[in-house]
Amino acid sequence: MAGSGTAHLRPDRERALVVDDLVVEFPVARGTVHAVSGLSLDLLPGETLGILGESGCGKSSAGRAVMQLPPPTSGSVRLGEVELTGLPARRMREARSRMQLVLQDPVSALNPRRRVKDLVVEGLEIWGWGARDRDHFVDELLSSVGLDPATVRDKRPHELSGGQCQRVCIARSLALDPDVLICDEPVSSLDVSVQAQILNLLEKARERLRLSMVFIAHDVAVVKNISDRVLVMYLGKTCEVLPSASLEDALHPYTRLLLASVPEAAAPDGEGAEPARAVELPSPLDPPSGCRFRTRCPLATDRCAGEEPELREVRPGQFVACHHVEA
Repeated sequence: MAGSGTAHLRPDRERALVVDDLVVEFPVARGTVHAVSGLSLDLLPGETLGILGESGCGKSSAGRAVMQLPPPTSGSVRLGEVELTGLPARRMREARSRMQLVLQDPVSALNPRRRVKDLVVEGLEIWGWGARDRDHFVDELLSSVGLDPATVRDKRPHELSGGQCQRVCIARSLALDPDVLICDEPVSSLDVSVQAQILNLLEKARERLRLSMVFIAHDVAVVKNISDRVLVMYLGKTCEVLPSASLEDALHPYTRLLLASVPEAAAPDGEGAEPARAVELPSPLDPPSGCRFRTRCPLATDRCAGEEPELREVRPGQFVACHHVEA
């Protein structure tokens, strides 16, 4: 069951990023796509928040809307003390330099005509950064992401592997010394062995620079390993928010189904989540009333169709949007 609410926000703490009641809708020929419906989250300095959900749940749309690419339909995005929604273009560019985006397909994210040494300082060039000490700075950036500057400096993206291209993308993001890094499925297109290397690189960068990260993925194990907290999304709504260390003790029926889809996460005695109902997946063009997960939920009742569940704290630090989960 999926709902909304802000009970999980931490207003008494210093926060690097606060998103409040974010709505993202896209007009299409057949109506309106309700990609994100009332998402709220916050991020502390040096913290990683994982956003977990199946493809099409709205997690990537949420990440881009936080970056104002494009701006959300409604809602508030605050980076530190700066409200991003409604900022003039010039001030938006300045604020956006403090928040960088790492995309899923690193090869497509890089200009194929430019060399690595030019790609990693693109952001700095936009802000009029001079050529002084450029080569030394480029070499430091490349070394910090595990690349040999002498080997890759003069190469173009097509001459690199997917993992090397993603390292270049991360170096380019770190060049502007951001406060927040939004990683949108950054390892899903890479081999498993390379995935571990990139995750380790991101973790080291977070510790070294005290970065705050939003890590978007559909892989339960990846999200659990890199995140401090996890926010589970379904069809544009938040289902559950909990510490990553407690993920295996999740209570929401949808989160339990995600865990059950991972063989090593299944209960050893064969017990686990009840299977989802075999129905056609609902469309974001016409999401179900009440709880959006109700059409697939094994616990759904009439109440779920008529009343949207609110996020509420059921355990310390664990928030669930479900009528049938007891505190």
